[in-house]
This record gives sequence, structure tokens and C-alpha cells, in this order.
Amino acid sequence: MLNDKLLNPKSIAVIGASNNVSTPGGSVLRNLIKHKFKGVLYAVNPKENSVQGIKCYNNAHELPKVDLAIIAIASKYVLETVQVLTQHKNTKGFIIYSAGFSEKDEEGAKLEQEIVKTIKEVNGILLGPNNIGLLNQNYAGVFTLPIPKITSKGVDFISSSGATAVFIIEAAKRTGLTFSSIYSVGNSAQIGVEEIVEHLDEIFDKEKSSKVKLLYLESVVNPKKLLKHCISLAKKGCKIAAIKAGSSKAGSRAASSHTGALANSDIAVDALFKKAGIIRCYSKSELITVASIFMLPKLKGKNIAIITHAGGPAIMLTDTLSKNGLKVPKISNIKSAKLLKQLYNGSSVSNPIDFLATGNAEQLGIIIDYCEHEFPEIDAMVVIFGSPGLTNVYDVYNVLHNKIKTCKKPVFSVMPSIVNVKNEIEEFISKGNITFSDEVDFGNALGKIYNCKRPKSIKNSTQNTDINTIRKIINNSNDGYLTPEKVNKILEAVEIPVVQQVICKSKELCIQTANKMGFPLVMKVVGPIHKSDVGGIVLNINSEQNLLNSFNELMQIKNATGILIQPMKKGLELFIGVKKESNFGHLIMCGLGGIYIEVLKDIQINLTPVSKDLALEMIKNLKSYKIIKGIRNQEGIDELRYANIIEKISTLVTIAPEIIELDLNPLIGNSKEINVVDARIRIEKSVIIQ
Repeated sequence: MLNDKLLNPKSIAVIGASNNVSTPGGSVLRNLIKHKFKGVLYAVNPKENSVQGIKCYNNAHELPKVDLAIIAIASKYVLETVQVLTQHKNTKGFIIYSAGFSEKDEEGAKLEQEIVKTIKEVNGILLGPNNIGLLNQNYAGVFTLPIPKITSKGVDFISSSGATAVFIIEAAKRTGLTFSSIYSVGNSAQIGVEEIVEHLDEIFDKEKSSKVKLLYLESVVNPKKLLKHCISLAKKGCKIAAIKAGSSKAGSRAASSHTGALANSDIAVDALFKKAGIIRCYSKSELITVASIFMLPKLKGKNIAIITHAGGPAIMLTDTLSKNGLKVPKISNIKSAKLLKQLYNGSSVSNPIDFLATGNAEQLGIIIDYCEHEFPEIDAMVVIFGSPGLTNVYDVYNVLHNKIKTCKKPVFSVMPSIVNVKNEIEEFISKGNITFSDEVDFGNALGKIYNCKRPKSIKNSTQNTDINTIRKIINNSNDGYLTPEKVNKILEAVEIPVVQQVICKSKELCIQTANKMGFPLVMKVVGPIHKSDVGGIVLNINSEQNLLNSFNELMQIKNATGILIQPMKKGLELFIGVKKESNFGHLIMCGLGGIYIEVLKDIQINLTPVSKDLALEMIKNLKSYKIIKGIRNQEGIDELRYANIIEKISTLVTIAPEIIELDLNPLIGNSKEINVVDARIRIEKSVIIQ
């Protein structure tokens, strides 16, 4: 979708160019000149004949043909300028810095739409408006500073916010992170984050393209496009991290089920990122730390050696790595004893390897060599080295630089003395190295990366599914909750076992049903949405008199239309839920059922489709997994059967996208069977997922 006129123009006109570099038009022209744009530059300013040494035209009509226009003028003049450029100057690339459009008011939104329409008519592309521009290996089309190092080995960064992009660029300079391209989408009038991710996927070249993508999003406009292309990029070897700012508000529709109360748009973002293999970050520093680790050799095992001259940071890093599932294994053998003899008295090599505040560059080199060649149990090293400010540490960082370049095992550098050894760190970074200033931030980021699973493409099978029955019920039903009879037929159509049940509207039918099912029984009121909230459930009914008394009591409840009778099942209460969340699709949830779903809120959530393997992974990630597995002589459940039902529900909502809420709560499970005891399905035909 992005064109070459935007990405690699042969000519650029700055509309609103100025000799005053404190203005966007003046600053971008300076950046283009300073960073040696190889094409032809034009300036447009009604009051100047020359701007920063570039020939200046008084208006767009006077310009020759031009590939790209960077527009930095008042919003009220933008449409007319765009019309001139598209109709007379063959311009098909546009970056509009100007504000005062859809972010301002309805009138601005209409003006923005007219600009997009005009550009689309000539197959042009607009980045913005209300942004800071585009920076890539061809030109510096931004009006901001600093301009980071741009290299094919850097990261691609796409940001909804121009200011946030600037702050992240600044933070990246302190770690040594470099960039391949930076896109600021602003109002995303024509192209947004998703379209640029799509473009990066479609042009990806495994030899030339950056393999690290960073995103800053303030909204996810097209989740399915983002998911599709992030999965595609991941399969090509790319690593992706993102910030999604702002927890979305609950939908305008009031949640009327357990599932509806538990799921929201921010949870949907989590599920989307998890499925796409995107590491979600919550701050600029976390994003930079994750991205910086991405740029270093991949961690292939979980055993880390911490090499330090300061005990405190090493202890904190050990704690952090351990909490994230990584290990700092004890090193104790003949070779470690030999290493200890080469260090100062009082040093420790058990891991963390502490060679004291007096430790020197030579000793650091020896320690790294032992970890590289003599300790096969070690998969990677983290070196923490700063200074109290008494002497410089250039020699230490030179040794570290050389070892990073030559070691096969990853060597990560944490340099906490950002004031005392500022100059040494700058020199270390200038050699192409990446460093980290905080050991805890580094440890948390490394843990996130190590534990992130690569995304998989999943497609549910409809084998043994009665699609015709499901579609017939949905097509012949009105919006709202389906009747219990229809719900049961739908579940049977996907081969999900349901506890035998009969709806009774008379005492006589209750007695007949009880005689067929046998005691003990469960009685539930039919009508009210939340039965337990209105006292609409009676358990362990074990006599005819108890049955009749319960019938009388339940039928007194407001909105009661009948009584549902089921045999009393024994086992663990489980939960499966589905919620359609705006344009993300269906979220599927699982966990312990009954009241525990509300009290513990121990649930796992994923976007459909969900395979049996992914369902098993969800089950095993529950905090209550030990209960599900069986604990203290308590019988567990059949996990495979539970996962199979989750997969079948995923298949169901694929067949019937009109389902916007589904609750199976509870299912009763044991080692031999799992049956649905209570189920609700709500449909809305006006919100079918495409």
C-alpha cells in the first residue's frame, strides 16, 4: 500500500519551509540537508526566494513536478495545496505535519477526509496529518531531534504518537539501540500502524530487512490485519514488541454474564499480542530494553552466569531472573576452584561470580573465558560493572567489547554508573555495543522474551460437527438469549456432553421427571439471568416432599417461567466462556467454575481459533492447575477432555459468529467425564464478525 514516492522519493518539496529552524518547516529542511538527502529539494514560502540555501518558490503552483510533499502550513490551506500538487505536479507522496483535523473537531475531520479523497484519486499515499514524519535510510523527513543512527541492522519503529516517538528515540541513544526506519502515523487518516506492519511484511527480505519491529499504539483499528501480518513476520524470523497505551473502556453494552464481566478491550489486546507473538510492554524504558535484547544473540537456554564486582545488583538480578523462570545455577567443580585461585582473596565463583570492587579487566576476561569454555552448564553471561568514580574503566569495557564479539554464548552488559563512567559507556556504545543501566529492568525483559512463545496459525476442524443444525437454530432465532432447549441442541451439534435436564412447569411433571432420573436432583429457576443471585438453585434434592417444596419456592421468584431439573453430578466445577469483543473477534476463557470464577478471577484468555494444544496450554497456565490436576488425594479432571471441549467451543463460534456471549458455568468434571450443567448463549445478528 505504501508507495515508492513516499519511501524513496527522488524529489521533495517542503511546503512551509523556513529559515527559522525552530519551526517544523525550517527544522525538517535542515534535517534533510544535514543528513544528505540525495534527491532534489524544493522549498515553498510566499515571503522568501531562498531558504537555507535552497531555491524557494512562492506557492505550490510554481513548483516543478515533485514526488513527495512535506506540508507544514496552517490546516485551512492544506486541501488547496494538495489539490494543486496532485492535479498539476504529479505528487503521490504526502507527509502532513499540520494539526487541526480529526483530532480537533467534526469540521476538521471533514477536511481531513477531503484531503484523503483527493490523494487517493491519484493513487497517492498520505502519512499523517498531525505527525512528526518519516525517517528511513533514504531521507530524514522529520522535523524533530535527535536524529538517531539509521542502519539496515537497526529496528523498524512505528508510532501513533510523534512525541512518544521522540522520547523513545532519545531513550534508545542511551542503550546503543539503532533504527532502520521510524514512522509516525499521527491521525492515521489513510494509513495507520496496521498498514505499515502489512507493508513491512510484504516487502520483507531475510537478507536486508530489519528483524525487529517496535510498535506504539493508542488504538488497534484493525486487529485481524495486525494479527495476520505479525504472525507472518514472526514466521520469517522477526521479533516484535509493542506498547498499547490506554486501557479501553467497557463496551456500551452492559455485561450480562460472567464472561461479559470478565472480558474487555484491554484483555482483548493482551490476547491478540499473545497470539501474535508480540511482547507487550508498559513503558518506554521497557520497550527499549526488550528491543535492545532482541538485537543481541538469542538466549538458547535458561542457565545464566552473573559476573559482577558489586554484590547488591547481582542479588537483585538473581531474584528477578528466578521469578521469571530463568536460573542462576551454582557453579562448584574442579575448574571453578581453579578460577577462584586467579582472583583476589574474598572473591566468589559459585554464581553470581563476584570478583570484588578491586577486580580488574584481566580478571573479567578470565572469568568470561571460563564461562564460555569451561562451564558447559552456562548458557549466557550477564556482566554488571560500574565504578565508584575513583578511576576510569575504559580497559574493563574494552575487554567486555572484545568478549562480546568473540564469545559464542550471549554476553549481556549492565552498566549502572551512568554518571561516573558516562564517557566510557559512550565509547562502548560507539563501537556498536548495546548496554543496560538497570539490572532488574533487564532481568524482567529477558524473562519476558525467554517465556514468549512463537505464534502458530490455527484453524479449527468442523469434523463431526452438525453445521446445518447450528445454522438453522441461529437463523431462526431472534437477538438475545437462546432458550435452554436451543442451547442444548447447539451443544449437542458440536458433541459437547450436557447433563440430562427437563424443564417442568407443573408439580406433576416434576414428580414424573424425578422418578425417571432418580434422586438426588438439582432444581434451577428458568427465567432470571443470574439464578444464584436470586436464590434460584436448590441442590441435593433427595425426596418427593423436598422436590415439591422447592418447586413452590422457586416459582415465587420474579420472572420465573419454569423449573429445570437435572441429576446431581459430583466433581470439580469448571468454566468456559466466550465473548465477542468489538472488532477483535471472539475471546475464549477457561478456569474453575461456579462462584470461583468471580471470587478468584483465575482465568486464561485467548483469541479464537483455539486448538486442543493451545487449550491444554491455557489449562496448565491456570493458577488453579494443581486443583484441576488433582491435589491431596482429591480426584482431578480429564485435562484432554476439557481441552477438547474448549476447542469445540472455538469451532462453534466460527460456525456461528453471531454468538456474542456464551457461558458454560459450571461444567462438572472428574477423571471419567465432563458435562455441561448450566449454559447460556446470547446472539446478535447485527454484529457478525467478518
